[in-house]
Amino acid sequence: MAVSLLRRFLVPSARIPISISAPKAASTPSLTRQFSSTPTPFATYNQVLKGCRKQQRARHAVSPALRDVLAPELKGVCVKVGTTKPKKPNSAERKVARVRLSTGRVVTAYIPGEGHNVQQHSVVLVRGGRSQDCPGVRYHLVRGAMDLGGVGNRATSRSKYGTKKPKKAAA
Repeated sequence: MAVSLLRRFLVPSARIPISISAPKAASTPSLTRQFSSTPTPFATYNQVLKGCRKQQRARHAVSPALRDVLAPELKGVCVKVGTTKPKKPNSAERKVARVRLSTGRVVTAYIPGEGHNVQQHSVVLVRGGRSQDCPGVRYHLVRGAMDLGGVGNRATSRSKYGTKKPKKAAA
């Protein structure tokens, strides 16, 4: 038991580099390499006792409702549609919707583009991606999918806004 405990603490998974200062030569530029090719030593037992091996904290997910079910998008039903004000330097009315996802979770999603036809009970597709200047908005609605129409008269970045290519005018 004691051997397995020691082996667990002294495994080479986390090595702590120990800097050993060598005496410097008299200010002559050296042509030797500046790094050491010797491997870094193992952590000593005392270093392990002091707690050198702390686990890294897990990163928080940008879109937790999607990450929990490992899905790129989820279907949902709009519960409430409204606007919100962005954070300090910006000033606008951002269109947002409270959406009940198919998993039962209720999230706030941003409606991209100019104008929308979303109302209560609309079925929408929710993807990840936060709206940087709206606090608490961690999802986007997909334009041109289900009940949410594409942006009208959009010429650039049409695929992001669910807009078809405009028809050529007959001459």
